[in-house]
Amino acid sequence: MNPHPRRFPLKWAVGNHASLDSMPLQTIPAAVPGAVQLDWARAKNWPEHWKEDHFLKYGWMEDFFWTYSTRLEIPPVDPGENVYFVCGGVDYRFQIWLNDRMLLEQEGMFTPVRINLSHQARTGDELRIVVWPPPKQHLKAQDRHQADRTCKPAVSYGWDWHPRLIPSGIWKEAFLEIRPEFHIRHVDVRSTFDSDMVEARLEVQTELSIPGRGQLRITLLDPEGASLFTNSMGFNESALGDNMLHWSKSVAFPRLWWPNGHGDQPLYTLRVRLIGQAGEEMDVFERRIGLRRIRLVMHEGAWELPATGGTPASRRNPPITLEVNGRKIFAKGTNWVPPDIFPGTITHDTYQPLLRMAKNAHFNLLRCWGGGIVNKPEFYDLCDELGLLVWSEFPLSCMAYESEPGSEYLRVLDQESRSIIKQIRGHACHALWCGGNELFNSWSRMTDQSPALRLLNRNCYDLDPETPFLPTSPLMGMGHGDYRFRNPEGEEVFQIYVREAGKKTAYTEFGCPGLSPAEYLASFIPEQELFPPAPKTNWEWHHAYRAWEADPESWGMFGTLGHYFGKSANLEELVERSQLLQSQGYKCIYEEARRQKPVASMALNWCYNEPWPSAANNNLVNWPDKPKPAYFAVAASCRPVIASARVPKFSWKPGERFSAELWILNDSPDLVSPGRYEAELDFGTRVNSLANWDHPGTLPDVNISGPRAEVTLPDDLPERFKLRVRVVDQPGWDSEYTFIRARG
Repeated sequence: MNPHPRRFPLKWAVGNHASLDSMPLQTIPAAVPGAVQLDWARAKNWPEHWKEDHFLKYGWMEDFFWTYSTRLEIPPVDPGENVYFVCGGVDYRFQIWLNDRMLLEQEGMFTPVRINLSHQARTGDELRIVVWPPPKQHLKAQDRHQADRTCKPAVSYGWDWHPRLIPSGIWKEAFLEIRPEFHIRHVDVRSTFDSDMVEARLEVQTELSIPGRGQLRITLLDPEGASLFTNSMGFNESALGDNMLHWSKSVAFPRLWWPNGHGDQPLYTLRVRLIGQAGEEMDVFERRIGLRRIRLVMHEGAWELPATGGTPASRRNPPITLEVNGRKIFAKGTNWVPPDIFPGTITHDTYQPLLRMAKNAHFNLLRCWGGGIVNKPEFYDLCDELGLLVWSEFPLSCMAYESEPGSEYLRVLDQESRSIIKQIRGHACHALWCGGNELFNSWSRMTDQSPALRLLNRNCYDLDPETPFLPTSPLMGMGHGDYRFRNPEGEEVFQIYVREAGKKTAYTEFGCPGLSPAEYLASFIPEQELFPPAPKTNWEWHHAYRAWEADPESWGMFGTLGHYFGKSANLEELVERSQLLQSQGYKCIYEEARRQKPVASMALNWCYNEPWPSAANNNLVNWPDKPKPAYFAVAASCRPVIASARVPKFSWKPGERFSAELWILNDSPDLVSPGRYEAELDFGTRVNSLANWDHPGTLPDVNISGPRAEVTLPDDLPERFKLRVRVVDQPGWDSEYTFIRARG
């Protein structure tokens, strides 16, 4: 008997119909995984949805049912084997029919489907999946609030960087599978450590398909593939509670998994074999695991903050400092959003370049934002390999979700959250759970007592008790915003973030928008609209105007560009100026956040990537995987050790007193030896020394501040000038900053 499941693809067609009791008048070939919108566009030869305003053509699809159909070809099945229909996910509410009999009805795209077709399906039978119209509250405005009673990601209903385009369809693999009736259904692995981190205890829970009699053989391979041990565990039907088997073993002196920049990412392989009564191998399960311990802890001195007046007091802020393997780390990273409008198109090849760039930017934490999808398994596998910690949010964002216990919404949230937890838990990269995005704000008005959040906390504790849980972001002490280089009051990022020193425990969202490259803009905006930009054109559809309700200038910020530079002569000049502001703004914020540790423990910009091409956005990487200049600026500011400077503003007048505080920022686990720090101003035609500093060196993960250097700027100050800082004999620590001469 073959211990490995055999998979057989299915050939699908899809068509739309107006009601549940009607059938499609026309069917077209369907790609699975995929989306009905893409199938229809392909069949009708529509232009790409991401160009110009073509996405508007898809609006009518929201209000139709879509039925997938396939004729089954049942492969030969050996005695003791079954044939199953397996589907990783259908977006969003659906029914599955075999001929005229309904096999399943489900709401929820994150709960997989597995149906035993043995003894009820024959070759030639029709299997149908009827997908309902996307859920929406019809009495509400056509925005995210239509999704406030659903677990479907709210981003599809329109966001400041995502058009209203709501996908439907089979978004994960769907196939027939043949395997022994007696097989391994699921394996979960947990690891815990002793207080000294010298012994890890593995706990393996194996779920079998049916009660039976046999043996489990559990092998652990080291990161090089050598066997560390094999243990056997016999069982019979009476030993199986809910078809579950539990096994544990200690591993002495494990090789620890570390986040990017703090060590290696050794991955062990756990292999579980199911042996039948006659000694035959029935099934084999393998997964890679990383051994590490992650906690959220209070920052240094936090417990002393409320202790005033000698009376009992509560903590001031919740814990948000990451501690990995007993070491506190500063989390440098970003907010991850869906990398495509249509999640069915996302593959390993979608994730890989984006995640490799995140590693190369010296990031160690990705916040998977609650308005988007739960990523596919390939995402977490790659993050395990690359040392990228993952903050996982459930699909709640910016709304007051259902608050009545016993509601249908809470039933679905319970089902979906349990499925999500089971899919993600056990990954080395998985750092923390979060109920969702911006739920305690005035526009959401949820609290810790909201039933949805209490349910999520309970499920996380029941199913993944070692992983920290936060109800939402931000909480007290954590910062979301601002999202501009310069706010309406005239403050720049150089002033906004310095005044938060000692107040913010984490910067979990902050933005600085920039235009996309000129040649990239030309790929989706018609030539006649490219320059000058204007509202009510494709510039607006692609988020350069009125994208964010708090600022009509978003995200092009053309008024800000005019304030600093005046009128631009052409598109290339406009883009270059915008990208300069984005790059220098992000450099300022990341480095300022690093200066504020240990109180501040995170810097995660909004956002990293995007699901379709934007004209302007806060992102670092254009869709699908094209880095903007700001990406390289941020990568430079996130190097483990850098020479840095705190400068009070961006634009300067001739004769003003220029000043810069000199710093060495060290987020690494290594000592910094004493050395010589040098700073200079480059005015284009000449370079002037600003300051020298013989710094004393520093301990691992500790910054040092030096003197403030000042100089009077010359009367012939050029339109742009640079500040360069470096440590002698450490060229990898050099930093450079660009400033401009003020207009007027």
